[in-house]
Amino acid sequence: MVLPARSAWGLRTSGPEQDWAVPRFAEEVVLTLFYAIAAVIVGFVAVVWGADRFVYGAAGLAGNLGVNRLVIGLTIVAFGTSAPEMLVSGMAAAAGSPAMGIGNAIGSNITNVTLVLGAAAVVHPLSIHSRLLVREIPVLFLIMAIAWAFLWDEELSRVEGFVLLTGLFVLVAWISTQGRKELAADPALPAGGPGGDDIPDSLPAPKAIALFSVGLIFLLVGSRVLVWGGVGIARDLGVSELVVGLTLVALGTSLPELAASVAAARRDEQDIAIGNVVGSNMFNLLGVLGLPGIIAPGTVDRSVIVRDFPIMLGVTLLLLMMALNKGSSIGRKQGIALILVFIGYFVMLFLEPSLLALP
Repeated sequence: MVLPARSAWGLRTSGPEQDWAVPRFAEEVVLTLFYAIAAVIVGFVAVVWGADRFVYGAAGLAGNLGVNRLVIGLTIVAFGTSAPEMLVSGMAAAAGSPAMGIGNAIGSNITNVTLVLGAAAVVHPLSIHSRLLVREIPVLFLIMAIAWAFLWDEELSRVEGFVLLTGLFVLVAWISTQGRKELAADPALPAGGPGGDDIPDSLPAPKAIALFSVGLIFLLVGSRVLVWGGVGIARDLGVSELVVGLTLVALGTSLPELAASVAAARRDEQDIAIGNVVGSNMFNLLGVLGLPGIIAPGTVDRSVIVRDFPIMLGVTLLLLMMALNKGSSIGRKQGIALILVFIGYFVMLFLEPSLLALP
């Protein structure tokens, strides 16, 4: 007896027409997936490049308006590394995919602590100064507690979104105030604060406006293309948009932090390498998580509350424990351990999310 031919998907077919049907479907799926992956890559490049031009142009405009270099360094430049996450989160919520935006916020924080800090520590061991332990890290834990409390009822309301976003502006004001105090106490500090190298000494107004506008356009278009590609990957691979946000989108939007922290570690600017991650994580929980609540308030996947948020808290506690060890430093061995944590979480979550699912 001759059995019917099997298709590329392992399905039996019973006739010449059906012999071609499933392979054609497989080709269409592969082609659609290729377009989605290409869209994600193009979106990543556009968002990262656009964020750089946007920040440079905005800093130039602020300088022309007489804004102090320290304030520019502590606000505009600091905001720039979180701009991709915020734009992608907002676009995802506007496109009806708030889960991707929420996943982006939590996933970016996990990526920052594990991959970004781990890679920076492998390049050069990082020493954590007492100021960071006494001031910034406790504030980060406070923000995490507030965000977790907002999500605990499995809903993110518009009011909660506005509270988080308002907290972002309060944070920026607090950082600026602390920066001014430090500069007054120690005039030898760089005039631009952290990220001062990204502040142009002088930039003609037309060029500043052009860079600002082009950067903003690339940010908007790139984030929209990235979200479209992310939704397509989720649909074609049969995974949730939350998982795509936690993994692919979070990894892509964390590229500016990765580049900035590794470059800072190479220059032995350890405060910038670590402060960049801590500051970005605070920005993500307040701004990136707040936007989906404002634009598309609604229910939150329970797995975010019982799986991903505890993992984010756990890796941040791990960072704190490393900082409190003898010498208050993160060495190359700890850096490799952090990278392995990232790889394990990423692979298990993307390939088999049920492995990390909690009841």
